[in-house]
Amino acid sequence: MAQARSGEALGAGWRLVDLIGSGAAGEVWRVSAQAGGEEAAAKLLKPEHADDASVVERFVRERSVLLSLQHPAVVRVRDLVVEGDRLAIVMDLVPGGSLRDVLAERGTLPPADALSLVAEVLDALAAAHAQQVSHRDVKPDNVLLAEPWHAGLRGAVRVGDFGIASVVGERERTTTGLLGTPWYMAPELISHGRSGPEADVYAAGIVLYELLAGRTPFAGPGTDFTVAYRHVTTVPPELDVPPAVWAALSAMLAKDPSARPTAGEAAARLRRLAPGLDGTPALAPESAPGDFTEVERPATVVRGAAAAPAAAPPVDPDGDGDADAEPLPDLGSDGSRTIVRPMPRREVRAPVPVAAPPEQAAGRRPAWLTNRVAVLGVAGLAVAGLLVAGVVRFLPDSPGEPGSTPVAATAHQQDPALPTGLTVSRDAAFDPDQGRVRLTLTYAAQTAPLSGTLLEVVPGAGEGDACPPVTWSSVTASRNVASVTGLTTDCAWSLDDVEVPAGEQLVVEATLPLELADAPALDAWLDEAAAATTEAVGDDGVTSTAYPVQRLRGVEVRTPPRTVSQTALPVVLVPVWPNGPDELSPLYSSPATGSPSQLLQDVAGGEAGVRFVDGCSGALAVSSDGLVVTALSVAPSCVLRATVGNFTALESSPFSITTRD
Repeated sequence: MAQARSGEALGAGWRLVDLIGSGAAGEVWRVSAQAGGEEAAAKLLKPEHADDASVVERFVRERSVLLSLQHPAVVRVRDLVVEGDRLAIVMDLVPGGSLRDVLAERGTLPPADALSLVAEVLDALAAAHAQQVSHRDVKPDNVLLAEPWHAGLRGAVRVGDFGIASVVGERERTTTGLLGTPWYMAPELISHGRSGPEADVYAAGIVLYELLAGRTPFAGPGTDFTVAYRHVTTVPPELDVPPAVWAALSAMLAKDPSARPTAGEAAARLRRLAPGLDGTPALAPESAPGDFTEVERPATVVRGAAAAPAAAPPVDPDGDGDADAEPLPDLGSDGSRTIVRPMPRREVRAPVPVAAPPEQAAGRRPAWLTNRVAVLGVAGLAVAGLLVAGVVRFLPDSPGEPGSTPVAATAHQQDPALPTGLTVSRDAAFDPDQGRVRLTLTYAAQTAPLSGTLLEVVPGAGEGDACPPVTWSSVTASRNVASVTGLTTDCAWSLDDVEVPAGEQLVVEATLPLELADAPALDAWLDEAAAATTEAVGDDGVTSTAYPVQRLRGVEVRTPPRTVSQTALPVVLVPVWPNGPDELSPLYSSPATGSPSQLLQDVAGGEAGVRFVDGCSGALAVSSDGLVVTALSVAPSCVLRATVGNFTALESSPFSITTRD
């Protein structure tokens, strides 16, 4: 990838201004919008990342999730640019620096400020976790401030760099590699390769520790992976803070993920403590300790795919407990090797034989075992047996077994983003007492407002079941009419006059009667509803233009193969449906005459969502509103770039500009 330079275009909507900084993932540039000049920040990934097809695929897949993270404490992602060999994330420009800058300047912060700042970080994480997103690299560098830090600053935290986040489902996700920064990695990521919301809470706890102490708890000699290993095997050195603060911090740093609070719970706890710490001075920055206290039974560390030979445990030959402690292994810098550290074992000594009492040696009954004791023992056993039988008798059947009682359950499902920028997430809650399901649909738009009619399939509980009656709220809904829309899908509903502003969400709720046995049955039903909806809007045998926000697949920029200089360039934007381009019903024509099409209004917010950009090194001129293109000078081969709503980096086929002669 060519080196980025000031003034270059970034996609169809942005232009590079100046380099702000660089990091492990790539460079951060200040950019300005082609239309309006609004400034933002763009992270341009390094060439080795942009050239990795799996990385590009992951970012494209997660684009909708990144754009849907709307929270005051989250750096808002504006766009993801995939252009040739360049991959960039465009986000809000946050001018106040990062917590890393604050630590470099101040060393430590007063406890009240530290707890309040981390509480805001946890707010951002809680919002992400609610959408099944884990950050996976929480650290001071990724916590930005809307204004320069000063004592008592509140409401300025902006958590950024969700670019490496992973979408997590209800089940725990595992990975075969390590992703994150060793100083902030949770023990379960090091020992088992598992990461999730709990690991984010742990990393936020490390950040809190660092704000209080001026260093991370496990910083010290050794390589990065030696530091990472300490998260598993050692106890964080205690800080000179009030017991309640240390208890809250220790809970966030628990080795067992299930013992940690959720992000929301941790945020609430820190906020309760912060007011009582007003006036408490900051601790003096602490140096890294020379050694660490190991946990009683450190877990095996597994990383990568191959195991190194295990070292022998320490031996205490005389049994006095003074054996030399086993040194921490140097894990090195190679994250692909497997390191196995054996658990310490205590020496097992042979028991000393004890002589049997005389009466036992002679085969006689012990003196304490009288007839009365024997009778009472038998009676006690009988009563215990009756109690156990009673408990078993009245325990409910296991969920899912024939004749079992339905149980309350919840389920979540997330669709990948559609080309128009629409993201749909579905949540379902089953009430067994009423035999009803509450279905919540969250529609999110990315860079352009979306409107019109949306399709949603709400099937019965089982194959062949009748379509259930559905009661909708906050939206007008009616059954899909196949003769009008061309979609012959069972149990399909048309949600009319839906409007989703750019970068925002619309929540629609529905209730319906449904009989389900358990959580897996609810999961299966919700997955079936999503799959049926996706299949219906993606049917390439349908030629209709119904449900454009869900069915439009692309936009082609059409120009004549040859045009004359000093004249307006005719441009036609052709919609591409699942069955192919529709040249008879264009999305937009420039120069425009009359009102924009309803289709353009639905998928791009009208003409405001259309922008043309010169792709011919100055041979083309674009009007200030970005809608009219004029050929200026002779050029043998030109292209025109365009943005239409969420469709960026559009480009026409090459055309030539000639003189009138």
